[in-house]
Amino acid sequence: MIFGKIDYINLLPFHIFLKQSNLNNAFKKAVEHKKGVPSSINSAFEKKKVSAAFISSIKSNKNYIKTLPLGIVAKKNVKSVIVKKGSYVCDPASATSNILSKVLNIKGEVIIGDKALKEYIKNPNDYIDLAKAWYDKYHLPFVFAVLCTNKHHKIYKKIANAFKNKNIKIPGYILQSYAKQRGISEKEIREYLKLITYKIREKEKIALKLFIKKSKALGIKNKMHKNV
Repeated sequence: MIFGKIDYINLLPFHIFLKQSNLNNAFKKAVEHKKGVPSSINSAFEKKKVSAAFISSIKSNKNYIKTLPLGIVAKKNVKSVIVKKGSYVCDPASATSNILSKVLNIKGEVIIGDKALKEYIKNPNDYIDLAKAWYDKYHLPFVFAVLCTNKHHKIYKKIANAFKNKNIKIPGYILQSYAKQRGISEKEIREYLKLITYKIREKEKIALKLFIKKSKALGIKNKMHKNV
C-alpha cells in the first residue's frame, strides 16, 4: 500500500489523521516518499506507483478507477486556486484548475496551491478566485479532487470512513512549521482550512458531474498521463 501525497495545506488535516492513525509505520513513511503536486500524483496513480491518492477531479471520471466519498472541496471561495488577469497561462502543477478556468471562460494565469494562497492573501484584488466564480455561477461547491484507488480499495474505504467521522485538531508545532515553511501565518492557515470540506455528498456529486459535463462540452480531452 502506497499513498500519493499532495503536499498542500488543504490536505493537512488528512495527513495529520494518517500520522495519528494505527496504520503501520512502513505505510506512513511511504507517504512521505510519494508526494508532489496534483499533476505528478495523477501520473503516479495512472502508472500504479501509488495505490491511492486524491486525484484531480477531471481525472477521476474513469470506469476503471474506484472512488471514495472523500475529496478536496471548496464550499464557496477557496483562495488557493486563482487567476491573474491577462493572457491564458496554465499551471503545470494543476489539472482540474486549468480546465475550470476554461469552463468559466476566465482568461489569465492560473495559479494553485500554497503559493496561490500566499499571493491571494497579500493582494486579493489582483486575482479571481475560481471556486468563488464557480459558486457565483452555479450555486454549488466545487470538487477539486477525489480520493481514488487502484488497489486495496476495502482498506482505503475503512481509512476514509474513519477520517470522515473524526474531528482533526492540528497540533501547534505542526501549524508553526507549516506557517514558517509556506510563509503564511498560523491564523491565515486556520481561516483557509475553514473554506475546505472533504465529504462528497449529493451537492458535491452534482457539482462534479456538472463540471465533467461542461469540460466535455468544450471538447477537452481528459487523458490521465497529460497535464491539461
